Amino acid sequence: MNGGPSAIRRLCEALLLLEDEQTAEKFLEDLCTPAELSALAERWRICRLLRDGRHSYREIYELTGVSTATVTRVARCLRDPSGGGYRAILEKIEKKEKS
Repeated sequence: MNGGPSAIRRLCEALLLLEDEQTAEKFLEDLCTPAELSALAERWRICRLLRDGRHSYREIYELTGVSTATVTRVARCLRDPSGGGYRAILEKIEKKEKS
């Protein structure tokens, strides 16, 4: 990847400074093309649908219009014990929603 790990770390540092949804949305709109932002939002939607557990991969494909390969990739990331990015954020959101 161009820019290497340090470039990714710098992006992560910037993301950690986002203090509210409006600022985060503006930052993402500047950072990403509309298509990239849409793809990110759809992956997050798929993640939440999978976590909910009420929909099959096929139903999620039909609801979102994304490829079944994307649904499968998100599902694999959710199951991967060495990853945990999606799970970590979902758990924080669930904890916040309960309190």
